[in-house]
Amino acid sequence: MGNDGFDNNNNGVEKENKMGVMPVGKLLASMSFPAMVSMLIQALYNVVDSFFVARISENALSAVTLIFPIQILMISVSVGTGVGLSSLIARRLGEKRFKEADHAAAHGFLLALCSWIIFALFGIFGTTSFVNLFSDDPEISELAIRFCSIVSIGSLFLFFQINAEKTLQATGNMLFPMIFNITGAVCNIILNPILIFGLFGAPKLGIAGSAISTVIAQFIGMSLGLFMLLRFKHAVHISFRGFRPRAKTIMDIYAVGLPSIIMQAVMSFTMSIMNFILIRLTPTAVAVLGVYFRIQSLIFMPVFGLNQGALPIIGYNFGARNKARVVETYRKAVFVALAVMAIGTLLFQLFPEEILRVFNATPDMFRIGVRALHIISIGFVFAAFAIVSITVFQALAHGVLTMVLSMMRQIIFTLPLAWFLAEFFGVDYFWFCYPISEILATAILSYFVVRVYRREIRDLGDERL
Repeated sequence: MGNDGFDNNNNGVEKENKMGVMPVGKLLASMSFPAMVSMLIQALYNVVDSFFVARISENALSAVTLIFPIQILMISVSVGTGVGLSSLIARRLGEKRFKEADHAAAHGFLLALCSWIIFALFGIFGTTSFVNLFSDDPEISELAIRFCSIVSIGSLFLFFQINAEKTLQATGNMLFPMIFNITGAVCNIILNPILIFGLFGAPKLGIAGSAISTVIAQFIGMSLGLFMLLRFKHAVHISFRGFRPRAKTIMDIYAVGLPSIIMQAVMSFTMSIMNFILIRLTPTAVAVLGVYFRIQSLIFMPVFGLNQGALPIIGYNFGARNKARVVETYRKAVFVALAVMAIGTLLFQLFPEEILRVFNATPDMFRIGVRALHIISIGFVFAAFAIVSITVFQALAHGVLTMVLSMMRQIIFTLPLAWFLAEFFGVDYFWFCYPISEILATAILSYFVVRVYRREIRDLGDERL
């Protein structure tokens, strides 16, 4: 079970890896669907979490939104490192360099541990200073500090869970990550109301209960993920006997991983600045932004799940010099992403009131939020193309290009537009910064997609078709 088409002893004898032979449409569906379901469940958790937090108070929802950039940053570091790890493992498997794939997988645990130490120290010493940058409201600050400290110090389980997930995905195993991700998310959904409101004899912990339920669920997901990774046989074999960190392997991982981290961390930085801009106008707008990001994740996360399936396919076939499969995977991924985003656009356009009502919206939230959801969703279909294209650059180890394009999309375009629109036109026009940025980014990304194709993909050998 779970041997992914390789000899379990990793003796270099390839049986027939599905990433090189299975029809692309079927392969992309089989590898993406578990990740899409898994990430959709994770996104649903964020919605449910905010649903319960909103019932504490609007200030509680604003406090969680202020800390959301820190949670995004933790996910950015863990997923970015995992993307670099997954890309390296997939390429080494495609090149038949099995021992190097094993060695790369072992490095993932070391990097996860180091990442956790950094965020734990922030949780102990840096939380109060961070929160005070954004809010002078005593209630919002107290709630935000309490929530941030718990999720930061307890993030060890998040880092190890995502490391296990990305290692398995690199081998083509998408089922196991779906299982332990869904298990953790469901536990989180169950524990949230119990610990927030003190149900079934549990202590009533308020916003701290939400943070604690998150950490417990991550521990459960990590435990199940490590069991599946280490107990079953896969295309990579992880062993720490005689393990020594290798600078070259770490550099190979972060050649893709570091730009990916920066790319995703840009979202954390961007949202922090957005919070800073909006809270000067009204704290209600911060709550609306928090609602948007959580509902938006229900649309975007399936596309990110699609990319998790596409990345190892593209990386493997690029390593195997199979142009047709690289191109076909990209085209099919773009088509599916556009379809998902089109559905999301319709939902935001037709049902904004219903969406806001889920979060116990006040009249001010309705007034600001309906307009915000209408405007922001204009850019969804453009974002679909950008997200899939950036995944191709990651799979081909173009980490720096990925980073630069993401920074152009989320910082160079978005933040100046956000400040200008808020400063001169107010909160009602602030939201146009999102679709305008997506349209500009699409134009630039199109140029680089064509350029990378002509330079690196067009002349790949097709002899294996």
